[in-house]
Amino acid sequence: MTTDSEAFVAEVRACRRCEPALPLGARPVFQFDPRARILIAGQAPGTRVHASGVPFDDPSGERLRAWLGIDATVFYDARRIALLPMGLCYPGSGPSGDLPPRPECAATWRAAFMARLTQLELTVVLGRYAMGYHLGVGAQPLTEVVRGWRAHWPALLPLPHPSPRNNRWLARNPWFEAEVVPALRARVAEILASRDG
Repeated sequence: MTTDSEAFVAEVRACRRCEPALPLGARPVFQFDPRARILIAGQAPGTRVHASGVPFDDPSGERLRAWLGIDATVFYDARRIALLPMGLCYPGSGPSGDLPPRPECAATWRAAFMARLTQLELTVVLGRYAMGYHLGVGAQPLTEVVRGWRAHWPALLPLPHPSPRNNRWLARNPWFEAEVVPALRARVAEILASRDG
């Protein structure tokens, strides 16, 4: 990484802007290197990821790596893959699961991250909040956005969140694993092969 990138990462990791509103305190969790060609745009860390400090260190990460067709070694290589949730810290939980990402986070850091990711070839967009930012889809139903994935291909790909909470959605939408996942795996393999070749 360049000196500018190292300083930027240190600044983000030291961020405490939302700390008064965070039940477990501030702990920005992300993976970043400006050389990354693939970006995973997620939601926000859960409690397990907050505790470990490792992005997608949970069942969601296992499913996501299976969808991508890669192992943990490749997934956690920041020179290949950036892991940037919309909210970098655990936001807390509500009646129906984790709360939305803190809005201050994306407003403060997202554009600066994106400006530094100059070699991106694919952005994988997970869940409603990331879709709103990266695709501008607003209140459009998630199923409709994911079903229309070809409109954004091959630079962006909207996916449901890989959380086990979406098992019912996956069961109701078998076309996703039949059509979208194979296309994703092929695209990821192509990008990684061009980097490694």
